[in-house]
Amino acid sequence: MSRWEELTGGTSGEEYAARFAALAESGKDLHGEARFCAALVPPGARVLDAGCGTGRVMIRLAELGYDCVGVDLDDSMLAVARKNAPELTWLQADLAEFDPAALGIPADFDLVVAAGNIFPLLAPGTEPDAARRVAAALKPGGLLVAGFGLDRAHLPVPPSITLAEYDAYCAAAGLTLVDRFATWDAEPYDGGGYAVSVHRA
Repeated sequence: MSRWEELTGGTSGEEYAARFAALAESGKDLHGEARFCAALVPPGARVLDAGCGTGRVMIRLAELGYDCVGVDLDDSMLAVARKNAPELTWLQADLAEFDPAALGIPADFDLVVAAGNIFPLLAPGTEPDAARRVAAALKPGGLLVAGFGLDRAHLPVPPSITLAEYDAYCAAAGLTLVDRFATWDAEPYDGGGYAVSVHRA
């Protein structure tokens, strides 16, 4: 069972969406991740939203002209995504077992984005498999972008993965670290409790 399932029971889609809707109504900018991705690849690029949740990031990228596919294990989250953007492709799968061919999609993504603490919320021990699976979905030269918390202040669960471990999983999957930031607004990383990492295939 994933840490996310343990935390939520896999039934928190509507509640999660409501929380972000309230943030949007309060004037908070919710599109930092999409802006970050859009600065890396041009409109028209194929983007895999790995751990897409309710689709907040992917729906914005689709609005900006990207060819997007979303994958998540939590059916309650996907139900919200499908309701909000039924025209987009939403697939249910465990990232540690993600197989584009089995799902009927080509493994030719220009960018994979894993926003929202995806790696720390995977089932314990599956992090290397997830890194390998999403890396295999990239075109040569494609990018994996992952942002996640590294301490209790930035995570809903106890910290479970360090940057050194994540970089090692990515290296084992054939990826090279090209940049790291402290936020989705591309502030320089200074060793804090949250990091956005960019790796290249």
